[in-house]
Amino acid sequence: MSRRSGFASSALRYYDSLGLITSTRTAGSQRRYERGVLRRLAFIRAARNVGLTLEEIAAALATLPQGRTPTKADWSKLSRGWRERINEQILALESLRDQLDSCIGCGCLSMRTCAFSNPDDELADRGPGARNLPGRLRAAEAG
Repeated sequence: MSRRSGFASSALRYYDSLGLITSTRTAGSQRRYERGVLRRLAFIRAARNVGLTLEEIAAALATLPQGRTPTKADWSKLSRGWRERINEQILALESLRDQLDSCIGCGCLSMRTCAFSNPDDELADRGPGARNLPGRLRAAEAG
């Protein structure tokens, strides 16, 4: 499953422990996964790329029907809520892209107001890296 899905074996075990995917064990204690787990893993990868947390992913997967393989309609319904989140990320990234010609020396990424919002690099006290990321990008940084 690791080779087919592109996930490390440790990630598969972790997702299994969280209940995001399920496996059975052989007599030799090897994990075996049903084919439908590949779809769940593809969903997990897509959801992580959109910025969903593992908790949000677990809640979304919990809405899928039990006892049958989810249909295309089930998956479509599940991902429909991502549209607004993706649009917000696109706007934040476009704004960042459009401002990259300005000063980024301090790492605060507040290009228009850098001299006002971070004089003498006061944001360095908050830790390394960019401290004034646009809101939507800040959420992705934490995830």
